[in-house]
Amino acid sequence: MSHSDAILDRLMSLHPKVIDLSLDRMHRLLAALGNPERRIPPVIHIAGTNGKGSTQAMIRAGLQAGGARVHAYTSPHLARFHERIRLAGDLIAEADLAAALEECEAANNGHPITFFEITTAAAFLAFSRSPADYTLLEVGLGGRLDATNVIDTPRLTVITPVSIDHTQYLGDTLPLIAGEKAGIIKRGVPVVVGPQDDEALRVIEARASGLTAPVFAHGQHWMIAPDRGGMVYQDDHGLWDLPLPNLIGPHQIQNAGTALAALRQLGATDAQARVAVTQAEWPARMQRLRHGPLVDLAGPQAELWLDGGHNPAGGEALAATLAALPTRPTHLVCGMLNTKDIAGYLRPLAAQACSLTAIDIPGEPNTLPAATTAGVAASVGMIAGMAEDAAAAVSAIAAQDPHARILICGSLYLAGRVLRENG
Repeated sequence: MSHSDAILDRLMSLHPKVIDLSLDRMHRLLAALGNPERRIPPVIHIAGTNGKGSTQAMIRAGLQAGGARVHAYTSPHLARFHERIRLAGDLIAEADLAAALEECEAANNGHPITFFEITTAAAFLAFSRSPADYTLLEVGLGGRLDATNVIDTPRLTVITPVSIDHTQYLGDTLPLIAGEKAGIIKRGVPVVVGPQDDEALRVIEARASGLTAPVFAHGQHWMIAPDRGGMVYQDDHGLWDLPLPNLIGPHQIQNAGTALAALRQLGATDAQARVAVTQAEWPARMQRLRHGPLVDLAGPQAELWLDGGHNPAGGEALAATLAALPTRPTHLVCGMLNTKDIAGYLRPLAAQACSLTAIDIPGEPNTLPAATTAGVAASVGMIAGMAEDAAAAVSAIAAQDPHARILICGSLYLAGRVLRENG
């Protein structure tokens, strides 16, 4: 176990709840640290239900293509915690992470604070000590009371598509959830708005209007559409004729549009726009696995894919992605958390999959039991079974159909486990 892992384990015990949305503990700790969040490079703050990570990855690729040094904060991590914090483009070094975590632990002095809050404070500390041109800050959950929402005057705020998820924290209607996401909008700061349902857009626009924040919204101020094998982005400044995104799936066109609209606000060039959509890297979003032990188990004729989407909008996006791929029998290996709308996620996938093999997420206390996942899959019309783990599931599917397209899906926690196991 690394030094930072040992500290992270200790920090888990400082607050009994994993999620407890409030900014009081955050303000107290940041004050004890000397308010590092006021000394970080200009912030681009990103909220939304789906597409935050992919959109952030494209903005980062575009900014870096213009020579900018970019800090980035994202969650959750897949294989190791360091992925959450990038300093001027590179994953944080172990020594820097351990130092920031220890300082936050000492400043917090045993007070109740959630794991996400204290690690977000550590990210601010690291960002404040390393020179860069921008800080990309991804909201953990919601927006209004999220630990990242302590930046008084960001350079730009971005809201990706809002849908129903995390209802136990954010409310159970689209307007309520949109209201939480719109909590990142700041007075006078431009807000880029990705594609939204009308009722979500109304809430976001009302919030922006009350804060005289200029709105740059999909469908009104910018458009993106597939065109002759590529795509076209258009706004008041002109048109960008671009290749399709290197991130796979029709929904990535919308994410690309949101990223391009943000880059336009930041003065990006045509060349930066092209790099943003063709060179972004974001693992476990319809990622093709090409080598490793699991790929060997699948065999040379099969395809092995990984996707970490987990809510109904994620299921719809994944189904649309599968529908657009060349035809091949598709078998799902699925593990989910017990906090999710399982039927809502699986229902759109039923038409695209020949079978679903349910597994537990190893080492995850909130895993949904495989039997429950299989039961829900059967109830939405899938042929469903169970396996001990991902390796057993992949082996069984490959033995039955050597030409299968095998997709491991249902949770970013499962995706992270798979990426670690597959080396």
